[in-house]
Amino acid sequence: MRVLVTGASGMLGRVTTQQLLARGDEVTVLQRRPAGLPCAEVLGDVAEPSVVARAAAGQDAVVHLAAKVDVTGRWDEYARANIQGTSNVVAACAAEGVRRLVHVSSPSVSHAGSPLFGAGAGPADPARARGSYSRSKAVAEQVALDADSAGLAVLVLRPHLVWGPGDEQLVARIVARARSGRLPLIGSGAGLIDTTYVDNAAAALVAAVDACGPVHGEALVVSNGEPRPVREILRQLCSAAGVPPPRGRVPAHAAWLAGAVVEGIWSATGRRSTPPLTRFLTEQLTTAHWFDQRRTRAALGWRPEVGLDEGFGRLAAWYDGVPAGVDPGAGGRQQPHAVSRVPT
Repeated sequence: MRVLVTGASGMLGRVTTQQLLARGDEVTVLQRRPAGLPCAEVLGDVAEPSVVARAAAGQDAVVHLAAKVDVTGRWDEYARANIQGTSNVVAACAAEGVRRLVHVSSPSVSHAGSPLFGAGAGPADPARARGSYSRSKAVAEQVALDADSAGLAVLVLRPHLVWGPGDEQLVARIVARARSGRLPLIGSGAGLIDTTYVDNAAAALVAAVDACGPVHGEALVVSNGEPRPVREILRQLCSAAGVPPPRGRVPAHAAWLAGAVVEGIWSATGRRSTPPLTRFLTEQLTTAHWFDQRRTRAALGWRPEVGLDEGFGRLAAWYDGVPAGVDPGAGGRQQPHAVSRVPT
């Protein structure tokens, strides 16, 4: 199959591309900087219609991962990358005769901050989603699903908290804070959360490429299906990276108020760096959110092959093998003390 993957320079896009190549698909990748993958590559921005049209020409399927994932920035930046980018992908699929579109979204598009216990996907709701990232992804998901038709089958996947070796988002940020002694527990740390090891998330996307058609017009949440307490997830990630575990505890209400103050300061001063705390991050770390995986597994014919404990072991082995002079807390980049963005 000829498959276009957008956003292949990110961890999930890279691993998805590698899995598609490994099974013999003809893959093209589209992103703003070279991904270094052994396949055809189009460099450019998904917000540019002509770039997307050129990349989509001749493809059988598109896996759309490219997005602005951050907790800071102006709304127009999110709208351009996430909403306009998705609109361009949809238009290019229609114009070029692409038959399958797997759109990668986020569980946060339907999360209003309340605890989730064995929840289903739920509809994307821009009005209730928290923050510019979640709201823009909610609108983008609606754009994608609105395009589902007899000529273009659209299937939405929402991977939840994807992590793994080389992760420059969740893992790198936790490790950087732990190394500097600035990683406390927010609240009790007892809330159960789902996460997804990257190989499993990529395998779900590959399965979605095959399932798209018979299965279409719906959103599916993807996770390992192994909810663990927040404090255990943090402790295991820190242990794998060889950094101290969380120290101290901040009450949830105090963290929420501090997050509101920090967001105000970042907004007023126009700072581009990642804030140390936000209200959304506080909610994510203090409320349970785990998802019923039965529909996802039945629809995709997929099950995660790498359990969390094996994933933590693979992460530890990766950190043990990081070359000298490279900061593993920055996702293996040669940029010491880098602090990465927060995925949702």
